[in-house]
Amino acid sequence: MRKFLVILDDSRECLNAMRFAAMRAAHTGGGVTILSVIPPEEFQHWIGVADIMREEARERIVVHFEVFAKWMRDRQGIDPELVIREGEPVPEILAQIREDADIGVLVLGAGTEKSGPGPLVSQLARASGSLPVPVTIVPGDLSKEKLEAIT
Repeated sequence: MRKFLVILDDSRECLNAMRFAAMRAAHTGGGVTILSVIPPEEFQHWIGVADIMREEARERIVVHFEVFAKWMRDRQGIDPELVIREGEPVPEILAQIREDADIGVLVLGAGTEKSGPGPLVSQLARASGSLPVPVTIVPGDLSKEKLEAIT
Protein backbone atom coordinates (compact mmCIF):
# COMPACT_ATOMS: atom_id res chain seq x y z
CA MET A 1 0.00 0.00 0.00
CA ARG A 2 1.34 3.42 -0.95
CA LYS A 3 1.64 5.77 2.02
CA PHE A 4 1.69 9.53 2.18
CA LEU A 5 4.31 10.87 4.59
CA VAL A 6 3.26 14.11 6.24
CA ILE A 7 5.21 16.12 8.81
CA LEU A 8 3.65 17.05 12.15
CA ASP A 9 5.03 20.25 13.61
CA ASP A 10 3.73 23.41 15.24
CA SER A 11 3.25 25.31 11.98
CA ARG A 12 -0.16 26.51 10.77
CA GLU A 13 0.44 25.04 7.32
CA CYS A 14 0.76 21.58 8.84
CA LEU A 15 -3.06 21.43 9.02
CA ASN A 16 -3.56 21.65 5.24
CA ALA A 17 -0.81 19.12 4.62
CA MET A 18 -2.55 16.70 7.01
CA ARG A 19 -5.91 17.23 5.32
CA PHE A 20 -4.44 16.77 1.86
CA ALA A 21 -2.57 13.58 2.79
CA ALA A 22 -5.65 12.04 4.42
CA MET A 23 -7.99 12.92 1.56
CA ARG A 24 -5.57 11.64 -1.11
CA ALA A 25 -5.01 8.44 0.84
CA ALA A 26 -8.77 7.92 1.21
CA HIS A 27 -9.37 8.49 -2.51
CA THR A 28 -6.51 6.26 -3.67
CA GLY A 29 -6.67 3.42 -1.14
CA GLY A 30 -3.42 4.50 0.49
CA GLY A 31 -2.25 5.14 4.01
CA VAL A 32 -0.77 8.00 6.00
CA THR A 33 2.38 8.08 8.09
CA ILE A 34 2.71 11.13 10.30
CA LEU A 35 6.31 11.96 11.20
CA SER A 36 7.32 14.30 13.98
CA VAL A 37 10.98 15.15 14.49
CA ILE A 38 12.30 16.35 17.84
CA PRO A 39 15.34 18.56 17.16
CA PRO A 40 18.43 17.83 19.28
CA GLU A 41 18.78 21.40 20.58
CA GLU A 42 15.74 20.84 22.79
CA PHE A 43 17.85 18.52 24.98
CA GLN A 44 21.08 20.39 25.59
CA HIS A 45 20.76 20.10 29.38
CA TRP A 46 21.86 17.75 32.11
CA ILE A 47 20.96 14.16 31.42
CA GLY A 48 18.06 13.97 33.90
CA VAL A 49 16.54 17.24 32.67
CA ALA A 50 17.01 16.21 29.04
CA ASP A 51 15.19 12.92 29.67
CA ILE A 52 12.23 14.73 31.23
CA MET A 53 12.13 17.25 28.38
CA ARG A 54 12.30 14.46 25.79
CA GLU A 55 9.37 12.66 27.43
CA GLU A 56 7.34 15.89 27.61
CA ALA A 57 8.03 16.55 23.90
CA ARG A 58 6.85 13.04 23.01
CA GLU A 59 3.68 13.49 25.09
CA ARG A 60 2.90 16.79 23.29
CA ILE A 61 3.42 15.11 19.92
CA VAL A 62 1.10 12.21 20.79
CA VAL A 63 -1.65 14.60 21.94
CA HIS A 64 -1.27 16.66 18.74
CA PHE A 65 -1.26 13.47 16.65
CA GLU A 66 -4.46 12.18 18.28
CA VAL A 67 -6.36 15.28 17.13
CA PHE A 68 -5.37 14.67 13.50
CA ALA A 69 -5.79 10.89 13.79
CA LYS A 70 -9.35 11.22 15.11
CA TRP A 71 -10.30 13.48 12.20
CA MET A 72 -8.65 11.12 9.69
CA ARG A 73 -10.44 8.08 11.13
CA ASP A 74 -13.84 9.78 11.52
CA ARG A 75 -13.93 11.78 8.29
CA GLN A 76 -11.67 9.93 5.87
CA GLY A 77 -11.62 6.33 7.13
CA ILE A 78 -7.82 6.47 7.40
CA ASP A 79 -5.96 5.14 10.45
CA PRO A 80 -2.64 6.99 10.41
CA GLU A 81 0.62 5.74 11.83
CA LEU A 82 2.76 7.99 14.08
CA VAL A 83 6.56 7.95 13.89
CA ILE A 84 8.66 10.09 16.24
CA ARG A 85 12.32 10.59 15.47
CA GLU A 86 15.04 12.67 17.11
CA GLY A 87 17.58 14.68 15.14
CA GLU A 88 17.74 17.32 12.45
CA PRO A 89 14.45 17.42 10.52
CA VAL A 90 15.60 17.02 6.90
CA PRO A 91 17.99 14.08 7.50
CA GLU A 92 15.35 12.37 9.66
CA ILE A 93 12.67 12.83 6.99
CA LEU A 94 14.98 11.35 4.37
CA ALA A 95 15.90 8.47 6.68
CA GLN A 96 12.22 7.67 7.24
CA ILE A 97 11.60 7.62 3.49
CA ARG A 98 14.57 5.30 2.95
CA GLU A 99 13.52 2.97 5.78
CA ASP A 100 9.85 2.65 4.79
CA ALA A 101 9.57 1.37 1.22
CA ASP A 102 5.79 1.94 1.26
CA ILE A 103 6.16 5.71 1.39
CA GLY A 104 5.29 6.97 -2.06
CA VAL A 105 4.77 10.71 -1.57
CA LEU A 106 6.09 13.33 0.87
CA VAL A 107 3.44 15.97 1.67
CA LEU A 108 4.58 19.35 2.99
CA GLY A 109 2.62 22.45 3.92
CA ALA A 110 3.89 25.77 2.59
CA GLY A 111 3.79 28.79 4.85
CA THR A 112 2.06 31.97 3.80
CA GLU A 113 4.45 34.45 5.40
CA LYS A 114 6.50 36.90 3.36
CA SER A 115 9.66 35.20 4.62
CA GLY A 116 8.97 32.21 2.37
CA PRO A 117 7.32 28.80 2.39
CA GLY A 118 9.12 27.60 5.51
CA PRO A 119 12.44 25.92 6.25
CA LEU A 120 11.41 22.35 5.40
CA VAL A 121 9.92 23.30 2.04
CA SER A 122 12.96 25.45 1.21
CA GLN A 123 15.52 22.82 2.18
CA LEU A 124 13.73 19.90 0.55
CA ALA A 125 12.98 21.87 -2.63
CA ARG A 126 16.72 22.40 -3.10
CA ALA A 127 17.24 18.63 -2.84
CA SER A 128 14.10 17.67 -4.79
CA GLY A 129 16.03 16.41 -7.82
CA SER A 130 17.62 13.65 -5.77
CA LEU A 131 14.75 12.73 -3.46
CA PRO A 132 13.57 9.10 -3.65
CA VAL A 133 9.85 10.09 -3.77
CA PRO A 134 7.79 12.95 -5.23
CA VAL A 135 7.02 15.91 -3.00
CA THR A 136 3.60 17.54 -2.87
CA ILE A 137 3.60 21.07 -1.47
CA VAL A 138 0.21 22.18 -0.18
CA PRO A 139 -0.38 25.94 0.12
CA GLY A 140 -1.07 26.91 3.70
CA ASP A 141 -3.98 29.19 2.84
CA LEU A 142 -5.85 26.77 0.56
CA SER A 143 -9.51 26.48 1.63
CA LYS A 144 -11.07 23.19 2.76
CA GLU A 145 -13.36 23.33 -0.26
CA LYS A 146 -10.45 23.73 -2.67
CA LEU A 147 -8.57 20.88 -0.96
CA GLU A 148 -11.60 18.62 -1.34
CA ALA A 149 -11.92 19.56 -5.00
CA ILE A 150 -8.30 18.74 -5.88
CA THR A 151 -7.95 15.54 -3.91
